[in-house]
Amino acid sequence: MTQQKTLSLEGWLLLFVLSAIWGGSFLSNRAVLEEVPVFTVVAFRVVTGAAILWLWVFARGLPLPKGGKRWALIALSSVLNNVVPFTLIVWGQQHIPSGLAGILNSMTAIFTVLLAALVFADERLTLRKLGGVALGFIGVVLAIGISSLKQLDPFSLGQIAVVCATMSYAVAGAVGRFAMAGLRAEVGAASTLTVSSLIMIPLALTFDGIPSVDLAATTWAGLLYLGVMASAVAYLLFYRVLIMAGAGNLSLVTLLIAPIAIVLGAIVYGETLAPNAYLGFAVIALGLLVIDGRLLRRAR
Repeated sequence: MTQQKTLSLEGWLLLFVLSAIWGGSFLSNRAVLEEVPVFTVVAFRVVTGAAILWLWVFARGLPLPKGGKRWALIALSSVLNNVVPFTLIVWGQQHIPSGLAGILNSMTAIFTVLLAALVFADERLTLRKLGGVALGFIGVVLAIGISSLKQLDPFSLGQIAVVCATMSYAVAGAVGRFAMAGLRAEVGAASTLTVSSLIMIPLALTFDGIPSVDLAATTWAGLLYLGVMASAVAYLLFYRVLIMAGAGNLSLVTLLIAPIAIVLGAIVYGETLAPNAYLGFAVIALGLLVIDGRLLRRAR
């Protein structure tokens, strides 16, 4: 039987760092969208990330992807993992409450674990993994607030957009494993962000026009965070964990993003953490411990 993909201690550490970076991107989106249109935000994000990563790749002399089939997979991975979800989530955030967006976004873990189990022999769907993901999702709902579920509306375009983004992420995880096979994480991240840039620049110019540079300092700070940290650094970590631990384990990051975003919101905007937030954090932690399995094995 094929050996199951698992998260090592290094993998867990990278996953927590990645979730912290992407948790901060919600605050950046909140600041940036006051002045900058959706397509321009996404274009700036992927262009900046690609430029930084290519500087690193060329400075290190790393080997580049070769072959039409490889680049076709990279292009598909880029569209599914960057262009589609970035655009849908940023647009959806303008039309639905952030709490509900966080809950819907965490469904990525469920979709990805199920899809990866169907596609990859080394990402089998065990009862422990399924139970841990379910606990994690319940924890996200508790942390954000069960009342957010009252706002669920199957006919809301904003909610449909975020759900479609989570499905796109799930498929992207599976495609990404094929696209990144044998590549360095830096090269894979730079390549996918480059394809995204070639798509987003024309879209931004067509629908948003020439971007303004007369922006507030907070807006520039948010844009730089999205480009440098939430794209260049985050996708370097993203593809490294994907190569190490597989798509299903990587998707657990979406269970961690929501509580981190809540804590950052409390720190930056002085928002008060409700008691249910602490309960939700505890349930998420329990779910991750179940998925990891080390404590359960020691207990036995």
